[in-house]
Amino acid sequence: MSKASDTPLRFAQIGDLHLTDPGLPNHGDFTAIVQELNQQAKTGLDFVYLPGDNADDGTRDQFALVRAGLNQLRLPYHVIPGDHDFKPRSLQAFYSGLNVPKLPYRAEVRGQLCLFLDVVSHGSGGPDFRLGDQQFAWLSDQLAEAKRDNKRCVVFMHAYPADLGPEADRLSRLLDSSPAQLVAMGHTHYNELSHDGHTIYAATRSTGQIEEGPVGFSLMALDGDVVSWRFKLLASPWPFVMITSPADRRLSFERSGPADRVRASVWGAAPITLAECRIGDGAWRPMQSCGDGLFEAPLEQSHDSFELAVRVSDETGSLGHDRIEVGPATPRSSTGSDAGSVGAWPDRHLFGTQLGPNRNGRKW
Repeated sequence: MSKASDTPLRFAQIGDLHLTDPGLPNHGDFTAIVQELNQQAKTGLDFVYLPGDNADDGTRDQFALVRAGLNQLRLPYHVIPGDHDFKPRSLQAFYSGLNVPKLPYRAEVRGQLCLFLDVVSHGSGGPDFRLGDQQFAWLSDQLAEAKRDNKRCVVFMHAYPADLGPEADRLSRLLDSSPAQLVAMGHTHYNELSHDGHTIYAATRSTGQIEEGPVGFSLMALDGDVVSWRFKLLASPWPFVMITSPADRRLSFERSGPADRVRASVWGAAPITLAECRIGDGAWRPMQSCGDGLFEAPLEQSHDSFELAVRVSDETGSLGHDRIEVGPATPRSSTGSDAGSVGAWPDRHLFGTQLGPNRNGRKW
């Protein structure tokens, strides 16, 4: 595939808010996350994404709380509905309260195609997720156009394709034959990455109904054929680093060739004064700034499998780091579900708990 942009697509995802009343912890956490993200308005984040279940009961007052937070955000944003937003059996309050585009819609960012879907309003409510024939046809056309034009895709929907009942197999097959490399979701309430060999499915911990660990938000990147994901705790310091190339072995595609450079995105309020990378226990080597919070260096390795680390420091002396395991891709079968979960990955705040309301949620 050709590269329309040499700068990766990078976005932040705030997990399901489930806002009810002002002043509650999830409202305060939402406000704090917005304030943190505002500090990154000039560090290469393309947009902020809310994956649904924004208003716990789908009321106008609750959507007003969501809108008030978004009004403070100094980055572009995209918001889709979840089943809680559809509790009134209508999305009228969602659209009028948030003033967002009618779904489905597309946005081209960094030469990549972003497709935003509504999987709730064609069902009967609750977890009865559906696309409906008209939206299915639209999605098929968009993915076919992207394939023809050699554009990579990110699909934004509330739940796993496997959660779409009688439409599940049809949607999974459509994604398998498309250039969709990443599906960004909510609904699970826990952090999870699932890889079916063709597409990576990424779910971010809920902000409003947390069953595991502290509150935070995720950062994702699509850098050529590499998908990266990392979760930042709200209470953790800046700078924050995410390696965007090469791929970690858990997220590697068999179709991808070897990388010839190390790339990392760095976010923080203070300017970065030093960025370095190393392979295994080797010497630290300098990385050069490419602007927009992106740093890179040539990748010189003699083995198929190795550990890669990046560390940075800013002008205040604060440190940030990231580490991945590079290795051959594991053969996988396409399912469009959490059956392909990469499992626990503590460094990424992936605990493998699956405590939540999705189809296979445990103890919830």
